Amino acid sequence: MTAETEPILSYLTDMDGVLVSEEHLVPGADEFLAELRANETPFLVLTNNSIRTPRDLQARLRQTGLDVPEESIWTSALATATFLNDQRPGGTAYVVGESGLTTALHEIGYVLTERDPDYVVLGETRTYSFEAITTAIRLVERGARFIATNPDATGPSREGVLPATGSVAALITRATGREPYYVGKPNPLMMRSALRRIGAHSQSTVMIGDRMDTDVIAGLEAGMRTILVTTGISTRASVEGFPYRPTAVIDSVADLIGRTRKPFE
Repeated sequence: MTAETEPILSYLTDMDGVLVSEEHLVPGADEFLAELRANETPFLVLTNNSIRTPRDLQARLRQTGLDVPEESIWTSALATATFLNDQRPGGTAYVVGESGLTTALHEIGYVLTERDPDYVVLGETRTYSFEAITTAIRLVERGARFIATNPDATGPSREGVLPATGSVAALITRATGREPYYVGKPNPLMMRSALRRIGAHSQSTVMIGDRMDTDVIAGLEAGMRTILVTTGISTRASVEGFPYRPTAVIDSVADLIGRTRKPFE
């Protein structure tokens, strides 16, 4: 049996561009998740955004018509907390971010401080302050290890793009000469932590995403089969510009309804 024909036992799926788009349900996403639950197929909904806690995201998704259990949501903030707990249990951190990140670090027993922390941890926020960034720069200069939840340079809004974690990380890097370690996609570390979360194996798990440069490459490097949907960023035409390919390209997750266990036949 080859990797391509091995049974599908679990799913990882990106959130924005796959299940929801600009706060609206992607048609068929609710039926797709309902089928996974009916078949008792383990799954996680992934997002690089570290602003919200899983509980907040659960409420956001419910408003669009999606019923996703809190424990089935995996954020870059949770992946970052898991990474830090493995690297330095009971450590300290100075955090530039919002409740999704601070809550995740509190839950692993980290102390948040600006006094000689082990790490400076940068996440997504809509209220970046000059003072907080200056503090982060000085702490990194003094030897704090620099971690960022994800490398996304921009994020979407109704008014247009917003500077995101990657852009602010670049500012700190320019001031200090220190590059952060990015935990979120496209780092396959986030994929592997998600697999461990649901007790899944890469060979029998599929990653669904809407971006070639984050979702597909992360899934591929983690050893999973990948499905690109065209309801988000990447298109069928743009696939040709990359040196790697997804296992399959489909219009949307609606195309998987009725064949979630054997999507590649």
